[in-house]
Amino acid sequence: MNDKNSIRFADAPPDSDHLTDYDRAQFKLYARLLDAEADGATLSEIAHYLFGIDAEDEPERARHVHDSHLVRAHWVAEQGYRELLTNA
Repeated sequence: MNDKNSIRFADAPPDSDHLTDYDRAQFKLYARLLDAEADGATLSEIAHYLFGIDAEDEPERARHVHDSHLVRAHWVAEQGYRELLTNA
């Protein structure tokens, strides 16, 4: 957990073809990840500011957490959001 921002996250989001409760809880994080990617933020910056992970101390974990959440953020932005529209 990132105590600084009180954001709770798993090292990897659930692997599902549907939106999960975890996804719903992480919408803000996913949006921030997509913004950081678009802005060209480094892995170290993203790991530190969004996940509270020091990429120098935990490089493999930082990469795994970042990459897995970024893939999920793209899925939610490109496909997963449709569930919200059909269930509204």
